[in-house]
Amino acid sequence: MKHNILDRGFVPQKFHPRNAQFEPVTNNVKRYIERLVIDEDPQENLAFTERHLKSEAYSIEISEDGAALIKIASPLGGLHALETFAQLFFTHSSPSGGSYTPFAPLLIEDSPAFGHRGLNLDISRNWISPTDVMRTIEGMAANKLNRLHIHASDAQSWPLEVPSLPDLATKGAYSQAQIWRTEDLEAVQLHGTYYGVQVFTEIDLPGHTTSIGNAYPSLVTAKDVPWPEYALEPPSGQLRLNSSEVPPFVQTLLDDLLSRTSRHSSLFHLGGDELNMNAYRLDPTVNSSSRRILRPLVQAFIDHVISIATAHSLTVIMWEEMVLDWDLTLPENVIIQTWRGSGDDALGIILKKGYKTIFGSNAHWYLDCGHGYFVDPQPSNPDSPIGPPYLDYCSPYKNWRHMYAYDPVADVPQSLIHQVMGGEVHLWGELTDSVSLDGMLWPRVAAAAEVMWSAPRKKPDEKVTRRLADMRERLVERGIRAGVVQME
Repeated sequence: MKHNILDRGFVPQKFHPRNAQFEPVTNNVKRYIERLVIDEDPQENLAFTERHLKSEAYSIEISEDGAALIKIASPLGGLHALETFAQLFFTHSSPSGGSYTPFAPLLIEDSPAFGHRGLNLDISRNWISPTDVMRTIEGMAANKLNRLHIHASDAQSWPLEVPSLPDLATKGAYSQAQIWRTEDLEAVQLHGTYYGVQVFTEIDLPGHTTSIGNAYPSLVTAKDVPWPEYALEPPSGQLRLNSSEVPPFVQTLLDDLLSRTSRHSSLFHLGGDELNMNAYRLDPTVNSSSRRILRPLVQAFIDHVISIATAHSLTVIMWEEMVLDWDLTLPENVIIQTWRGSGDDALGIILKKGYKTIFGSNAHWYLDCGHGYFVDPQPSNPDSPIGPPYLDYCSPYKNWRHMYAYDPVADVPQSLIHQVMGGEVHLWGELTDSVSLDGMLWPRVAAAAEVMWSAPRKKPDEKVTRRLADMRERLVERGIRAGVVQME
């Protein structure tokens, strides 16, 4: 973890006209920053920020004579401050030029608009290695994101090793080489801690669980049947809702996983999205697709999962459907994550019900949109939704300006803003793997990060382009193959 914070600068030549003299002359008298003081005082420092966001706030002052002072209220603020401090400097093109800043003297007072600023990363549909995720965490830290939501299981594969249920990964992963071992998950969580990013897992329940059936077929209904009627995407399969085998399985699974992840995170995401009612017509313990019959079974299932997470002192997050579609009764400390479109006022409805929320609309912050369906067309089916020009359901592509212009709280009354914990930008993995990961994430995630740190209601302009282009170069210096923001 030890490194010189100025080692990751870059020569900003591409941001200046040809042959322009944009660097300080090396033979002039130089003024050095010889000492950087970090003052941590939880009580007195950073009066400019709100109390509940104070732990991540910081100030930086560099005087005319080169004295540098950082003030923080906690180590988290120190991590953000050092990131900002490093980003004030550029590398001189001359080998003897070292690093320089054109911005001093200066005073920066900075704090986040939201406490939860996250990325939701799907590692289950295509292989994303722990090393890839650690690299992503470093990019997140550079952009002051502080939550990594790992979507760790889905219908297609189960990549997580669970020692008390070894068949889950050995039979549910794509291959033995595509398993996250327990030490891998802990290493990723620790790496996040070092960089100020809390890493938490999502085990999507009770839907999106076909991969469990590869190891425990008696727990899953509607597996190995034609998928369009029983799932939104193949393969179909969901946990049975009225089977006596399912609750002890869920207890064993979550006690094993959460006893480990809770050492590094206070959060657990239980999923709860896109539950297909038709699947339960094939479940011999239910034999019905009626919402009236299914709702109490779903309520009992979710209650059980929440009780397990609570026993591990974790706060539960779940997708919006459990409130909006199923109208479940939930504890008031549960956080509801919204995702569907921007026209159905999901955020406002959930806030009015009294829940804390996380925003991240698929109309704005879904990074996988606009790449087309991963499912093949069905020429023999005239009703197939997949046809020319083969667009996916959430097209078009969400470019960085569209993401930056997203204002999720535009219609939220000021009296409810305190219930908005923050947001997440999402990368689902149907068409992303280790090779394409960086370009799918960056620099678009950086645009979303600025919205969550500096607050919405801003429009992209030339200054934003310049900031994002600068960040892109700094990410490349970290070994992240980020996409281009502008021409030279």
